[in-house]
Amino acid sequence: MQQDSSNPLIRVESLDDPRIADYRDLKDRDLAARGDRFIAEGELVTRRLLASPFAVESLLLAEHQAAAIAPLARPGVPVYVAPAAVVSRIVGFRFHSGVMAIGLRRATPSLDEAAGRWGPQATVVVLPETSNTENLGAMLRISAGFGADAVVLGPRTCDPFYRQSLRVSMGAALSLTLVRSADLADDLARMRGRWGVQLVGAVLDESAEPLAAAARAPRTALLFGNEAAGLRPEVLAMCDRRVTIPMRLGTDSLNVAVAAGVFLHHFTQAAGPAPRL
Repeated sequence: MQQDSSNPLIRVESLDDPRIADYRDLKDRDLAARGDRFIAEGELVTRRLLASPFAVESLLLAEHQAAAIAPLARPGVPVYVAPAAVVSRIVGFRFHSGVMAIGLRRATPSLDEAAGRWGPQATVVVLPETSNTENLGAMLRISAGFGADAVVLGPRTCDPFYRQSLRVSMGAALSLTLVRSADLADDLARMRGRWGVQLVGAVLDESAEPLAAAARAPRTALLFGNEAAGLRPEVLAMCDRRVTIPMRLGTDSLNVAVAAGVFLHHFTQAAGPAPRL
């Protein structure tokens, strides 16, 4: 095997090799607790990790991926290479295609630090308690795709760096501005009062403002509730507006990630200025 970078390839022959124990054994929570680490799975996500400001602890590659991926590693990063049959036993080959990496988390900004970088017009996504890792990953990918200026994660929202979330998001968590809120009520109040953000709650309610007619304020935050229960009453009470996607043919609701995509397309592409409240 040839490598153009300065990092030597480290041959691994067995899944029992202690040098790849983190890939083999540890759960997401264990990785986070032991050094604030996370695992990136798949060629695209790993490439995005290697190109991001996040530090990389190591790479694990199937032999056929080494020539393409190993040269992208920064100097000093261990690159483990193993037969495809060995790597495929970790998680499942269809999930990572023989390319995995361990990244190191970075400190997340506070709301005020993030808001200080917003321009006159900003779009913020607020997820008070998204508990499904796949839904969270999809919503992060959608938020990145529509250019959200920040995603605010409530205390009950799952970890955006869990394997499934990061995989489904296609690495969007590596580029988005993520704010982990410890006190969502306080942060929402500060968004309104200090940073001039209008809070828009996405709801299932025929009496709410229909999305097609909803205009936007220059700074708008879109709040999406829990997959099962929606937005809690105390969160809805803080919203300036309640907006809904009217349903037809007996459909009761959309998946929260699908709904987020519809809302973000409307508010970033189609909506005109909102009336003064």
